[in-house]
Amino acid sequence: MASVSPPPDLRAHLLAAGLAGVVGTSREDSLRSYRLFAARDPRLLIGIDPEWPWEQPDLLALMAEKCGVSADHRHTAGPDVIDPERTLAALDAFAERIGEVARRGAPVLFGTGHPQRLLGFYAGLADALSAAGCEVLTPAQGRCVDILTRFGLRTYRVDYLRGVALVREPEAERPGGEPGVHSHSPLPVRVVLGAAAECGGPLPELVVGDHGWLCGAGQLGFEAIGPADTDDPAPFVGEAEGSVSVVVPVDDGVRSEHYLPLTRYVLKRACLSQ
Repeated sequence: MASVSPPPDLRAHLLAAGLAGVVGTSREDSLRSYRLFAARDPRLLIGIDPEWPWEQPDLLALMAEKCGVSADHRHTAGPDVIDPERTLAALDAFAERIGEVARRGAPVLFGTGHPQRLLGFYAGLADALSAAGCEVLTPAQGRCVDILTRFGLRTYRVDYLRGVALVREPEAERPGGEPGVHSHSPLPVRVVLGAAAECGGPLPELVVGDHGWLCGAGQLGFEAIGPADTDDPAPFVGEAEGSVSVVVPVDDGVRSEHYLPLTRYVLKRACLSQ
């Protein structure tokens, strides 16, 4: 692993783009998510089956430790915050895992429930790992997945863009259409990993993703790394319990181009820069 200190301009970028510091996620949304996770609402568990009893105060303390949000339960309104130093430290750990899989030339799977925002972040990593000799897996292409949403049961289709798995509406085939839908469900990664096993592999030695892709893979015993926002406690619970390897605290809803400096830093630190 290269000895690369986070450049001051990367920290400045995190703050200027709202990736860390004061972020777009509200304190109200975060606290609501912690309440629902404590109540074991599957919409917030997103594939994690917690081993420990997590009540709302426990989750608030965990998120203060992992993200830098306020630990004061009396702070109930306004924008949430992410400590950029925690983001940078987690990016280093994330890059270490990327570098390790590159050195082994091991198979890797990328998946996102935030394709409009994070597709480019993952695609840059996928391109670099492919160039390093890793197989970027694409199992279950075109497979249908039924996901329960707030609008009822919806059928989606597994697809890949630039080596990154996502789900689409079945009719979303037109040129210029959305790259995929926003989803927290762990069902797509279960379908994808099941399809890989059915056809005799290979299985990924590392899964890189967010939401249900991250938590669902980690819960199944795959090494899993990825980003998460302050209103998504499940990945951080998974990290605390050992089912998820690395979680990078970052706002997951800013413009897609703002994540590209993170890709460049990870690749540089993993010795994969072009």
